[in-house]
Amino acid sequence: MRPTATITLIAALLAQPALADWEDTLAAARGQTVYWNAWGGDARTNAFIDWVGEQTEARYGVAVEHVRLTDTAEAVTRVISERAAGRDADGSVDLIWINGPNFLAMKEQDLLFGPFVADLPNARYLDLSPGAPAAMDFTVPVEGMESPWRLAKFVFSYDSARVEAPPRDMASFVDWAEANPGRVTHPDPSNFMGATFLKQALIELAPDPAALLEPVTDAAFAEQTAPLWAWYDALRPNMWRGGEAFPENESVQQQLLNDGEVDIAMSFDPASTAAAIAQGLLPPTARVFVPEGGTIGNVSFVAIPYNAASAEGAQVVANFLLAPEVQARMQDIEVMGSFSVLDPERLDAEARAAFDALPAAPALPTLEELGPTLPEPHPSWMTRLTEDWARRYTR
Repeated sequence: MRPTATITLIAALLAQPALADWEDTLAAARGQTVYWNAWGGDARTNAFIDWVGEQTEARYGVAVEHVRLTDTAEAVTRVISERAAGRDADGSVDLIWINGPNFLAMKEQDLLFGPFVADLPNARYLDLSPGAPAAMDFTVPVEGMESPWRLAKFVFSYDSARVEAPPRDMASFVDWAEANPGRVTHPDPSNFMGATFLKQALIELAPDPAALLEPVTDAAFAEQTAPLWAWYDALRPNMWRGGEAFPENESVQQQLLNDGEVDIAMSFDPASTAAAIAQGLLPPTARVFVPEGGTIGNVSFVAIPYNAASAEGAQVVANFLLAPEVQARMQDIEVMGSFSVLDPERLDAEARAAFDALPAAPALPTLEELGPTLPEPHPSWMTRLTEDWARRYTR
């Protein structure tokens, strides 16, 4: 073999997870139970996690217990408390569905296991190049400390039988609400969906959206949010209940849409409207719209705490979530409908065919219809944004 060919072969081998090492991980994982701490507010997601556990137990001897959270911070706080108590091994949290500020907090405090993503065999289907969506979390480089599993994108839904033309962009919400008083609201910004509504408006209205990608400063916050608060002050009087009360979360707002109390709801799942129609939770005339110019999107990740009792099992689950057949099942509107995180260019013909064969639905938008994906602001912006909103608009 020529020297250059040998070097190329060695480089290729080094770029892939060592098979022997992964076999060791599989052996150590067998018999483990992975306590996956994940938001439990969506029945379809809960059912999918249950299915994942059934599959990993049958295939690898790895059981999954879904610890249902109302807020990811619950799991982060548990890990912090365990470290404070000196519990640096055999922790109670093995895997966390995590994003943004919570990931940044755990990363900065050295509370994460890893880097581990490059060691997952199915990572070969990911684009992990610098700046790629699977390599960034709210502008923070992932650096192998969390593994992607589903794509999220902010969308609005409305009943096309009642609304002919929803707002075309965030600025237009003011005029739309004035013409339709009491017919629009948003979840309380203490909930991530309400905070996302504000962030979407901030990205559109900020004088310099690029400033939102950097850690927030007092001066930048004052300058970039000034148009947002002027917009919100104009919108608020014509909101549902005069902007004095807000639905607790997206599920409650969806119920308000179904009951005819409001005309617009919102979600971070482009398939949620089609799924809700299938479940009888929204009328068949419900449809999805996105503002011109695109909406905030991000990848959902799973991370392993530094003291996880079943770190090997957690890696097996993370790897299973990246299998093309699992990602195709997840994207099936009849299962969950979440868009895949895999790079289509890295899939073989069989895997591509599985995605091409997925069923469609009238209320399920295509990737083209969803428009551009806008990056999340730096996590520090969300914290300041929700705090300032509460100071301005709550008593």
